[in-house]
Amino acid sequence: MKRIYLFAAMAGLLFMNSCKDDDPVPGNPVMDVKTEITNAYFGDSLAFTVNASDVQVPLSTLKAQLYFGEEQVSETVIRTKVSGEDYTGKIFVPFYKDIPNGTATLKYILQNINFTITEQTVNVNCSRPQFDHLVLVTEDGKEYNMPRTAENQYAVTAEFPQKLNAYIKAPAYGANGNEITFGYSTDGTITEGTTSNIPFSGLQAGTYEVTFNTLTYVGSPFISMKMNGEEFAQVDANTLKLETALEHGEAIVFEGVPGYENYYIDPDFFTKAEDGSLTFAPISGNYRIIADTQKEYFKVEVLDAAMSDATLQKDGTGVVYIIGESIGKPTVANAPGWTPEAALTMAPVEAKKYQVTVVAGEQVNADAVNFKFYGSKGWDNEYKSDRMTSDSKLFMVNPGPNDDGNIRLQEGVTLEVGATYVITVDMTDPSHAVMHAVKK
Repeated sequence: MKRIYLFAAMAGLLFMNSCKDDDPVPGNPVMDVKTEITNAYFGDSLAFTVNASDVQVPLSTLKAQLYFGEEQVSETVIRTKVSGEDYTGKIFVPFYKDIPNGTATLKYILQNINFTITEQTVNVNCSRPQFDHLVLVTEDGKEYNMPRTAENQYAVTAEFPQKLNAYIKAPAYGANGNEITFGYSTDGTITEGTTSNIPFSGLQAGTYEVTFNTLTYVGSPFISMKMNGEEFAQVDANTLKLETALEHGEAIVFEGVPGYENYYIDPDFFTKAEDGSLTFAPISGNYRIIADTQKEYFKVEVLDAAMSDATLQKDGTGVVYIIGESIGKPTVANAPGWTPEAALTMAPVEAKKYQVTVVAGEQVNADAVNFKFYGSKGWDNEYKSDRMTSDSKLFMVNPGPNDDGNIRLQEGVTLEVGATYVITVDMTDPSHAVMHAVKK
């Protein structure tokens, strides 16, 4: 019996010793920061050197983290394979809009493989560079120096085209600086880190001033385009939009549109009088007016009550879209193709009746067409010959071997180049839609 107790006691002791041997050693990471960083400019890359060691446990990583207030804005991670060595890296000081001069926090973090860490922090006084000049780079590659005219403010006066697509670059500043670029973002504002063209625009071609502020990112000049007193919002370098409610027969007045006399005025949406005045042609409702300054065209889309893209409703109200080839506005070269998001919107000229007006050889091919009607900007609610017929001698709804429903010219038909054709879709009964087409 004594042997049994003795054996149990020895087994317990061995078990305790084994557990102690398996316990991880936390280690003791030690840093010696050899680089003194006290001042920096926004846009700098700051070089640092840190001696890292842990005599007990292998090291894992050295991190340098930069904070503006409580927000981490930059990080550099270095693998630390050998204890006792110097590790060198760089950390970027971001160049952001509306960040005032102030004190940032630079944090060094050394970690070993057992997740034991040690930290050191230093304060870095950060300020915005006052460049001698910026550079305006136009879309054709020409460069214009923009001298500093005040704190953070730069300007150049030169002979420019009326529409000036360009980005701005700031040269590297000081010993640690990087070149900074300013371009246009998808939300219609100027931002750093891109060379997408900014759509500057003067009232007309000639000599005018272009300005930019490197703190606020405010630039000038820009188009101030309006319709009936409401200002368009800039979407990208060539596109502006306005979403609003319009009444049938309402007078339409565009203001501040460069080259307005060259714009294609869509007859399905705007009735143009002999004196050039416009009235709104479709039924009353919500609409999106897209001004394409490159194609010189006002594209109109139908919106629902929530100001989202409208869809065809079960009662035939809403909208009808055209997707496909050989038809487009302002020219057939702008056909949507088989891209639903680019669909051509038919004008709701009456409740449940939709219209598109085209000139053969300009907005529609004269010798062959291939497009289709849909109830949304997508592949759903597609109209084939099971739900659509044509009473036109010009166009047919192709049943095809697989009932593709594509709109084609009737056999032997060629449209007269230069002639105007009006295509309508009657959705009085959406399950039996009827297409009409006449030469005007």
